[in-house]
Amino acid sequence: MANRVAWDPRHSVSDAVLDAQHRELLARCTALGDCLATPDTDPEADRRFDLAFAELMALARAHFAAEEALLAARNFAGLDDLRNEAEEFAYLAADIVTTANFDRQELQSFLCLWWAGHVAGTAGEHRACLAGPPP
Repeated sequence: MANRVAWDPRHSVSDAVLDAQHRELLARCTALGDCLATPDTDPEADRRFDLAFAELMALARAHFAAEEALLAARNFAGLDDLRNEAEEFAYLAADIVTTANFDRQELQSFLCLWWAGHVAGTAGEHRACLAGPPP
C-alpha cells in the first residue's frame, strides 16, 4: 500500500517559493506511490518510479539551496541545523535510500515520512524567521 502525503496549510512558512516547493515535494512523494499502484498491469511502472524518484531528488537539491539562501539572508539562527539536515538527506539519497538497497515501496514510504517531517518540523521556526523584518 503506497503512502499519501498532502499539503497542510498550517505548515506554510509564508514564503510563496518555499511553500510551493514544499507542496511539490509532498506531491512528488505521492506520485511515487501512484507508480506503485499498478505494478502488475503496468510494465512501465518501475521506469516511471525511477524517473519520478530522480526528479524528486533534483527538486530536493534545489529546495535546500533556495531554503538556505532565503534563511541565510534573514540571519536564521538554525542555519547550521538546516545545512546538516540537507547534508544528511543528500547522503541518504545518494548512498543508502536507493532502489539498489530498498524496494520501491520502502523507498516511497521513507520519502513520504522524511518530507512530511521536514515540512511540518521546520514550518514554525522558518515562518518566525521570515515574518520578521529583513536584517
